[in-house]
Parts: sequence; structure tokens; C-alpha cells
Amino acid sequence: MNDRPRPKAPVAPSGMARSSGAFDSGAGSRMKRSGEWKYDIGGMAPPLERGAIVDGFLLEKRLHQGGMASMWRVSRVDAEGKPAPVEGEPPLIMKVPRIKGGEDPATIVGYEVEQMIMPALTGHHVPKYIARGDFTRQPFIVMEHIAGDTLRPRLAEAPLALDEIAEIGIKVANALHDLHRQHVVHLDVKPSNIMIRPDGAAVMVDYGLSRHEHLPDLLEEEFSLPMGTGPYMSPEQVQFIRNDPRSDLFALGVMLYHFTTGERPFGAPTSVRGLRKRLWIDPVPPRALRPDCPPWLQEVILKCLEVQPDKRYQTAAQLALDLQQPEQIVLTRRAERIARSSQWTRLKRWFFALGAEPAEAAAPSATEVLNRSNIIMAAVDVDNASPELLDQLRETVRRIVLTEPGARLACVSVMRIARIGTDALTDHTGKSLHVKQLVGLKHWARPISKSLNLEDGRLTFHVLEAPDPADALVDFAKRNQVDHIVMGARGVSALRRYLGSVSSTVVAESLCTVTVVRASAPDVVPAEPVKQATPSDGIS
Repeated sequence: MNDRPRPKAPVAPSGMARSSGAFDSGAGSRMKRSGEWKYDIGGMAPPLERGAIVDGFLLEKRLHQGGMASMWRVSRVDAEGKPAPVEGEPPLIMKVPRIKGGEDPATIVGYEVEQMIMPALTGHHVPKYIARGDFTRQPFIVMEHIAGDTLRPRLAEAPLALDEIAEIGIKVANALHDLHRQHVVHLDVKPSNIMIRPDGAAVMVDYGLSRHEHLPDLLEEEFSLPMGTGPYMSPEQVQFIRNDPRSDLFALGVMLYHFTTGERPFGAPTSVRGLRKRLWIDPVPPRALRPDCPPWLQEVILKCLEVQPDKRYQTAAQLALDLQQPEQIVLTRRAERIARSSQWTRLKRWFFALGAEPAEAAAPSATEVLNRSNIIMAAVDVDNASPELLDQLRETVRRIVLTEPGARLACVSVMRIARIGTDALTDHTGKSLHVKQLVGLKHWARPISKSLNLEDGRLTFHVLEAPDPADALVDFAKRNQVDHIVMGARGVSALRRYLGSVSSTVVAESLCTVTVVRASAPDVVPAEPVKQATPSDGIS
């Protein structure tokens, strides 16, 4: 979690720390610098030992000793040193930075950044924050202890199986999307900073280099060199941009490349000059190193590794959706490459990169990127809805997508199956019911596609087989980080009011905005995310 070595940097004449910055080459090497740091952090407590009590936490066992921090398993105790557990609290771990005279200030500032960001984070994809201590006594952060190891040991096993690569990508993308929704860009995404919970969810750790949209960026204020881990840094990080969430998707692309080929796409640079080469030199296509790499996986990886953020996936949720439905990925020239770009192309990129330092103000924040790159889910009952309702639903969806040029539209239909027993998979003519429903879904969406010219994989189709349509729709929306569900409602009846309806269940249980459409009086599309409930029935 904290295996990032920091380079030394020169000092200002006054003895105060000069802004310099640091990055890890990923190969254990350091940038050569002259001079020493002189950073006065005041009197520090002696090294901690097993059995010590720090602010009500008993140090039970040192679990990890890194170059930047020590990790201790701890438990709560009272003033007399007796166990004082808190009901419902998870196992705890204490992170104690290794700070002493002459230490690189980047370590100190990084610790302050993590102390500031972690209390603002919640959810299943981050360690639960418990407590912290400052430099006046003993600096530390107490957080949830995630059982298991990081993804770092998996690098030694690369290349991995293709289905496992996709599974890792989905898990990490979901974790990153959750983080970006909380206004945080991680900026140090790498295998050693990703843990997997027993239930399979990815957890992002180590926020020492992160940027929170609504908090001061101490690293930007105090340092003036790229910050990050060399092999995983995005081109915009090399150019001093720290607020773009698509930087994390670049780093995930580096991980997927490594897990696919067993090699790093940009090596392990040890200088800023080496880092800048990724602005004009593209990586060897994965299929050139691993012939069994499918075109769709190369498409995903190279899209993540695009130099310009606007050409990458715009959100981690869109990336996760593609990895879950690889057969619907639109293949471009990226998928066909078997060699690097020509010398002439690289020369043009090099010339363009000279002096092309983008302004941070021009880079979109995490909130801006997410707001303009929503996933819209149209729940369509192609078999049972009336033509009038299908037409009204289609027009409502078209208007919504029209107002969000970067949105992605997922058209979903549910094929109801029995809870017990077997179902007929074909109709009376022998045609597949699943395929028939998929064809009907595509036919319903064709006018939207033609009207809005939905290209580049912005339109996908999904037929779900489930005994309960409402549960299937809610589960799909949660798994794929859907931002807005649009669905239809059939006529009102006493029976539907008594038993409940699909649309009312979706409204009650979904975590996103839900717009319900009627054929006779369509709902107005809300300007702000507001759930719209109705006592009607049907998924369309």
C-alpha cells in the first residue's frame, strides 16, 4: 500500500523545503538529486513497539514495515488498558508514517493529504475511516483492516487468463467510479494500492497522492514535479494536471496491459524525460505480444491508454459496462493494430507535445466528467407494452439522450422465466425467444439511433432472463452504475395497486433517478435528479 520510494530534492537557501515533487519509477530506483532536505517537524515520539497504547488503541502486531509507513493491527482499549470494543466496528489497522529528521517532505505532505481525504470517503470500495492523530503527538490513521492481499502478487503470475483480466477490470472500474462520485481522483492506481474483499469487491487504498475536488490540493501547492508511480502515470499527470478522473482510467489500462501481456506498456522510467515519452510513443499492441488476446480486449486497453483524455473512456462505469458485455464493444482501428505507430506519426506527436502543457483549469473535474457521461437505461417491455406506450417511451428516451451528448444508452428487456421448472426457449416456430426479444429491442431503438447518430458504442442492448423483472432491472442498474432509468407504466388497476407493480418496485429500490412514462400523459423529464413514483405496472 505504501511501497512508493520518494526521491530527495534540493533545499532552498533558507533551509525551508523547496517545492520539488516526486515519483516512483516502479522499479525501486530513485531520481538523482543533490542536497538534503531540512524539514523541521518538531519533537517526534520514540519508535512504536508492540504493546504500546496510542490514543486508546493497543498495538498488537506489526503487519507491514515499508519505506514510508508501518501498518499495525490494533484494538480499542480504555484508560486502564482493558479491551473496549465498539459494537459493529470492523477489525482495525493503524498506519503510522515513518518520519524523522531529513525525511522527504513529500512523505509528510502525502500523509497530511491522506489524513484530510479519508474521513470524507464512505462506501464498500474504501477502507472505513476510524481515527487519526497529528504531528503534535503521534501521527497515525486508524482504518478498517481489509483481509487479504493486494493485487501486486498477481503481476508475477502475468499473463493471466482472459476472463480473469476482464473480472479484475470490472471490479477496479466499479471501485474507481464510486471514488469519482465522491469527488476524488486517486492518481496512484496500481496493483499494490488495490485490495479485494472476501466478497470480491475491490478496495482502493493509499490516498497520499489523491486530489479531492472540494479540499485543498497540498501537493500541487508545495511541489512542482509530476507526482505518481512512473509506469502508471497518465500523460496529463506528467504535464502537472491533477484533477482529471480519466487519469485513473489510464492507470487501469496500464494494469490491464500488464496482466494481459506480462509487460509494462511504457517500461519503468526513472526521470521526467522518460515519463514524457508516453506523450508521443505508443505501446506495442497487446496482440503483438499475446496472439490469443481478443480484439475487444485490445480495443479496451488501447482506448484506456489514449494520450488525449477525451479519446479514452469518459467514466469508469462505461468501461465496466463494456467489460461485462464484450460482444457489444465497437471495434475500431485500435483493435486491428499489430505494431506501433510509424516513425513519422511519432515525430508528429513529439512536435505537438513540445511545449503543449495544458492548463489545469481546462481539465474537467470528476463531477463535470460524470455529469456529462451518464449511463441511461431504457427498460422496455417489447412483448407486452402497447404501441402507444412504446412510442412515448422512445420519444422520452430520445429527448433525454439528446440533452446529454456524452451519455451512453443501455436498452434492457426482461424475459420472464419460471422460478421452478424449465421454460420453453423457443416459440412455436422453433425460433429462440431470447433472440426474438433482442431483435425486438433493437427494432424499438432504431429510430433513436438514427435520429441521434449514436456511434462509438454509445448504444447497447441487453436481454435479461429472470423470474422477477423488477429485481432484474434494479440489479442491472446497480451492477452497471446506471445514472438514470427510463421505463413505462401500463394502466392502473385495483389488482396492480394491491400486488404492487414493476415500476413502483424499481422506483423504491433503485439508487438512481427513475423516470416513469405513460402513454396518455407522459411525465416531464426532470431537470434535477428526482425519483418519480407511480402506482402503475410493467417495465414499459
